[in-house]
Amino acid sequence: MSWDDENAEFEVVINHEAQYSIWPSYKAIPGGWSAVGMKGNKAQCLAYIEEHWTDMRPLSLQKAMSEQAAQPATASSVH
Repeated sequence: MSWDDENAEFEVVINHEAQYSIWPSYKAIPGGWSAVGMKGNKAQCLAYIEEHWTDMRPLSLQKAMSEQAAQPATASSVH
């Protein structure tokens, strides 16, 4: 199997930062990644990722930015 084989079966995987990738279905999924339940050829898996991975920022950055936005703005004092 080759990564360039458009007919090979892949599966979509996701990591703890909500980042997606494809992985050959005949190989064990590496540590830190989990299957999302989508299997198909390369084009099908990449289409799935394009549809579902709408925010490219790592999950930890998304959370930090949300927390920062939720904090009240502090007025800076001028002396």
